[in-house]
Amino acid sequence: MAKAATTVSALIVDDEAPMRDQLRARLREAWPALDIAGEAANGVEAVAMAAEHQPDIVFLDIRMPGQSGIEAARQLCGRCHIVFVTAYDQYALDAFEQGAMDYLLKPVTAERLATTCARLRQRLAAPPEDIGQKLAQLTAALEQGRAARPSYLRWIQAQVGGSLRMISTREVLFFRSDEKYTRVQTAQAELLIRKTLKELADELDPDEFWRIHRSTLVRVDAIAAVTRDMRGRQMLKVHGMTEALEVSRNHAHLFQQM
Repeated sequence: MAKAATTVSALIVDDEAPMRDQLRARLREAWPALDIAGEAANGVEAVAMAAEHQPDIVFLDIRMPGQSGIEAARQLCGRCHIVFVTAYDQYALDAFEQGAMDYLLKPVTAERLATTCARLRQRLAAPPEDIGQKLAQLTAALEQGRAARPSYLRWIQAQVGGSLRMISTREVLFFRSDEKYTRVQTAQAELLIRKTLKELADELDPDEFWRIHRSTLVRVDAIAAVTRDMRGRQMLKVHGMTEALEVSRNHAHLFQQM
């Protein structure tokens, strides 16, 4: 069935379901009339789904297994308006700004999304831009950034009974000091390691993990929301967890819009 002429449709593409859910909810608030035609978990799915639904807009995560968002964008450019979604990465942000491409920073804020949606409404009056050259510049900037970036810790070793378990930092929701140990919290388990929080802060990618308290490091992609409690403290909600994490005053600048 052909979509109505006044209907604007979009795809959401992200390999993490909680991030897709968050963006969908934010879009429902910022642009209630926008039709979310579908969701995809990687670039290959995105290209196939775009061919089927012919969306006006595609919200593309950059870092996905298999075909990345940039690779998918090469096949989609000129066919739809593209908005990249990225976790904090200074090299990526610099490249986006230089290329004047639309992007959203994870965790997506209501204010930033409202601005992006307003810009998209204006852009819909014209055909989608062919951003092939801009994508080439973005790719070069990201590769240059990766080459200049130091090597960061990617695996955590935790003793579980008589065996050693290897945990990818992508699995970790947050680290928290627990007396002589550091608590490693994933979606499936809570483990303890002897490495101190200071050691972890020095070894982890600061674009991937933020220190929100002297006793807490949280993975940026895992942040669901930041609110204030009755005492005025900033409290951070992590995807899939009921426990709230306090943001200290020294680190409140990370969430300036609060």
